[in-house]
Amino acid sequence: METNLKMTSLRDVLKQAAADKIAVGHFNFSDLVAFNAIVAAARDRKLPVMVGVSEGEREFTGVREAAALVKAVRDEYDYPIFLNADHTHSIAKAEAAAKAGFDEIIFDGSALAFEENIKQTIKAIEAIKSINPAILVEGEIGWIGSSSAVIDKVPAGVGVLTTPAEAKQFVDSTKVDVLAPAVGNMHGMLESMVHGNVQKRLNIERIGEIKAAVKIFMTLHGGSGTNDDDFKRAIKAGMTIVHVNTEIRIAWRRGVEAGLAALPNEVAPYKILGRAVEAVQKVVSERLELFSSK
Repeated sequence: METNLKMTSLRDVLKQAAADKIAVGHFNFSDLVAFNAIVAAARDRKLPVMVGVSEGEREFTGVREAAALVKAVRDEYDYPIFLNADHTHSIAKAEAAAKAGFDEIIFDGSALAFEENIKQTIKAIEAIKSINPAILVEGEIGWIGSSSAVIDKVPAGVGVLTTPAEAKQFVDSTKVDVLAPAVGNMHGMLESMVHGNVQKRLNIERIGEIKAAVKIFMTLHGGSGTNDDDFKRAIKAGMTIVHVNTEIRIAWRRGVEAGLAALPNEVAPYKILGRAVEAVQKVVSERLELFSSK
């Protein structure tokens, strides 16, 4: 992405990415290890980046505390880093994120009946935009699971694709800024995916059809474990944001375990956790390179 890497709006960053047919990487964090690793990888690659905190991650980090971390990076480096309230299921929690200064909020009603999802998403957008009209609101349709974890089997209902008609109806009714459809993606990774024996495959044709129908920014959730070529084709077909979380969590754990093994008598966390920072940074850097390749 051609950018002077000065802080700008998320909408402008996404517009440029869409024009260049590349994607902005979105990576979740729940501690300073992952956060610092993500920032270091993005600055090294000289690319804008999105960081996300789910409801569970926000409970651990604190809502305002997460926003303060992002603000600190912006203030120090004038860097285009953006904070997303990932998979928010209640209007109250969406409002809390909006008041804290988040750049994007995903109101996830995908587990609801379609019409109820539309109804609740409209309410969420009204509440969020009344606090700050500049916040981008993302809506989600289609079931792709709910856990960024290593799982035993594909969750029931995953694999049913969002249709272009559903996507258009949802976008036209809600006026969301960003849409997250189900296109063969899935949250979490199977054990076989962790070992690299199996990869997620996306329905590229359906991504293109949905993009043509809705004509707004689209997000690919559940990116961990996806085939690299599918990533590139999905981005060319219309995905402008790509989420990765489980891969980061796996790298974090492996890094912590390596640090403990290498320094069995060490008690200073910052000395043990250096390997975790390196492991997460490597994953983020590789994904950012892939998502930004033309």
